[in-house]
Amino acid sequence: MNPSPSLAQAVTERVRAVVGAQRVALHEPSFQGNEWAYVKECLDTGWVSSVGSYVDRFERDLAAYTGAAHAVVVSNGTSGLQVALQLAGVMPGDEVVIPVLSFVATANAVRHCGAWPHFADVDGATLGLGVPALADHLDAVLEQRDGVSINRHSGRRVAAIVPMHTFGHPVDMPALMALAARHGIAVVEDAAESLGSFIDGRHTGTYGVCGMLSFNGNKIVTTGGGGALITNDAQLARRAKHLTTTAKQPHPWAFFHDEVAYNYRMPNLNAALGCAQLEQLPNFLRAKRALTQRYASAFADLPQARLFLERPGTEVNYWLQTLILEPGAAHERDAVLAATNEAGLMTRPVWELLNSLPMYRDCPSMPLPVATDLAGRIVNLPSSPQLVREPA
Repeated sequence: MNPSPSLAQAVTERVRAVVGAQRVALHEPSFQGNEWAYVKECLDTGWVSSVGSYVDRFERDLAAYTGAAHAVVVSNGTSGLQVALQLAGVMPGDEVVIPVLSFVATANAVRHCGAWPHFADVDGATLGLGVPALADHLDAVLEQRDGVSINRHSGRRVAAIVPMHTFGHPVDMPALMALAARHGIAVVEDAAESLGSFIDGRHTGTYGVCGMLSFNGNKIVTTGGGGALITNDAQLARRAKHLTTTAKQPHPWAFFHDEVAYNYRMPNLNAALGCAQLEQLPNFLRAKRALTQRYASAFADLPQARLFLERPGTEVNYWLQTLILEPGAAHERDAVLAATNEAGLMTRPVWELLNSLPMYRDCPSMPLPVATDLAGRIVNLPSSPQLVREPA
């Protein structure tokens, strides 16, 4: 009798059966629409920098797609989140609650504001902030002083909560908004990974004071680099535009700047690419859902692992396909990663927990049992939309 295959071999065979090709990246951009035409127009007309019709169009198109009243495009998601936090009232010396399971940019944006991350655990049902556990934690550590939520241990104001919609899976935003309102804390959404994800028909990033989107080269829609703030607050949108464009007062020729601000503008070239990409987003989403179905079928008979799927009431963009090993198979994660990558199938683990990074080890934190457990069991699979040419 032949011995049963190892988990690493089983995962490799199933991924290969789904994606077919010999070498596959984790997530590659797909340029099948008007990208060449729109970028060429910028080159032909000379409008290649931070002023041009595609910047305005991309902002309008993003607002229309997400249902937000306003969108302001910026140079990258990190700068967008930094400005969003400042506009939400985060000041130097404050604390900002963020998930410990997130890309480092979430914490970096907090520090760029002069504030400190306060790490929170995640929920196994969403991979994002675990609202019930966070509620218990905040009830235990916060006290009200003149209507302000203060961490009684550090003495610092807790100014904001930043949910991050991990791999496109939405946090329970209605519950989180109710919790934040109870403590008088602003919510700023890190929706970097969730363009095209909805909760009961409402797009992620539109619940809090504002949300941030990312268009990095590995995102579902890319501008090469770039990001956007989305908000329903007209005054906040005007401030965001002003602060990210060097606080220059409009004038035909004079250069008058009325405050210290940032050069976080998105060039017209990048916005042109974004407009063409956004036109194709519905096709990308259909392809990604088809890829999810194929992975789900391929892994249905593998007891040591499960594909992470959307929960009821949400519509997920499936930015990165996510395999979660069962607890008893966690020790095989690195073997799975090694075998798949050696086979030319790019997989990756989730990020290192933020509280383990040297610059963030001393930041305040709640107990983190769920994130600590999940961090050793997550494997992201090849997720490019072009892996499914004809959506099933």
